[in-house]
Amino acid sequence: MKKLKLLIIEDDEELRTQMKWALAQDYNIIMAGDRESALSIFKKEAPLVVTLDLGLPPQPTGAEEGFNTLTDILNRDNTTKVIIITGRGEKENALQAIAQGAYDFFYKPIQVDELKVVIRRAFHVSQLEREQRALQQRLSKDTFEDMLGTCGKMQDVFSVIRKISTTDAPVLIMGESGTGKELVARAIHRLSIRQDKPFIVINCGAIPENLLESELFGHEKGAFTGAHIQRKGRIEMTEGGTLFLDEIGELPLTLQVKILRFLQEKIVERVGGREQIVVDARVIAATNRDLKEAMKDGKFREDLYFRLGVILISLPPLREREGDIILLAKNFLEHYADENRRKVKGFTSQAINAIEQYTWPGNVRELENRIKRAVIMAEGRKITSADLELEAVQPEYERMGLKEARDALEKELILKALARNQGNVTKAAIDLEVSRPTFYDLMEKFGIPKE
Repeated sequence: MKKLKLLIIEDDEELRTQMKWALAQDYNIIMAGDRESALSIFKKEAPLVVTLDLGLPPQPTGAEEGFNTLTDILNRDNTTKVIIITGRGEKENALQAIAQGAYDFFYKPIQVDELKVVIRRAFHVSQLEREQRALQQRLSKDTFEDMLGTCGKMQDVFSVIRKISTTDAPVLIMGESGTGKELVARAIHRLSIRQDKPFIVINCGAIPENLLESELFGHEKGAFTGAHIQRKGRIEMTEGGTLFLDEIGELPLTLQVKILRFLQEKIVERVGGREQIVVDARVIAATNRDLKEAMKDGKFREDLYFRLGVILISLPPLREREGDIILLAKNFLEHYADENRRKVKGFTSQAINAIEQYTWPGNVRELENRIKRAVIMAEGRKITSADLELEAVQPEYERMGLKEARDALEKELILKALARNQGNVTKAAIDLEVSRPTFYDLMEKFGIPKE
């Protein structure tokens, strides 16, 4: 059985060595003699239990360096059990350390048999706590494959994912930018028999049209200027796994024909080549566009739509997920506060009100990014509406219907984003967490000139 890791932080080399020999039979011993090396080792090895002498250099007769080390360790992982090693005349320091989160303390001179009992109990408690936390995360009714949602619409989405993951049917995921379409695709892949094979993502709207064919299908050496070597395409690289075609609505008509052929025959040909290559891959596509309108306009093939849309999943925008916004906000706050080691514990009532009133045109992605920034920038223990850069609903919107208010606010946000970025559409789209094609669609919808 693999031995559990125990970190001994002690500046007295002789005592450090004695402890190692006394405990090495039971544990994988890691040692450090000062705060800097201790934190470096802790970050790399992640031991469950640490013994810590409070008197560390450069002030071995004091306790400040030891307390700082304790704080740093618990900030990195508050489930670590830290056992303080101290002299009998320093009981106040030991009690202060317990108040700051240490697991237990042990007096010098060390009685090895007693120390072994304390350490063994610390490992047992640490493992129980971690197993319990993992179990709670797995059993949580609110979470599903990295997605969080309690509203009926999201529970319906989770149900569909469970049903279709065991099949190889193509899937078309529809929803506004930022609603989590890629998360859904990844969930389907992870729950399928293809989970150990590649999950390959290609954004059809982010690659120039003249490069997209080569990116998808690969090319032979000499197929075009700059093609110095043979190169496999993303479809070929997906063999056995799942291909996720994001923003499928941006795919040029010429490539729509080739994708359709692949869906029908499971065959690709590299650019400049004649060899027909058989590829076993499941295809999941996603779009934030209305493909039925695109079909009417001749911009999307009807046969490709029906071939892709064997299974349709429609993701609700955040504003329609009743009860989920605050749940998501609190989850993101906890995550980023922990990640950035910030002691931010919640939202002010004004911030909660602003979160609930805002229409979230960028959906979950915008919510996550605003909270991530707010956690980093916040000066108090609670996130304010100013930290989120959100203002309460303006009085003029209160007299409007929901759709009219939403359109008015979206138009205002688009105009402000363009103004902030001196008319640069790409930068403005990034600001609002939407794709450039979506931003152009919104400009056209609200009659905003493109120049």
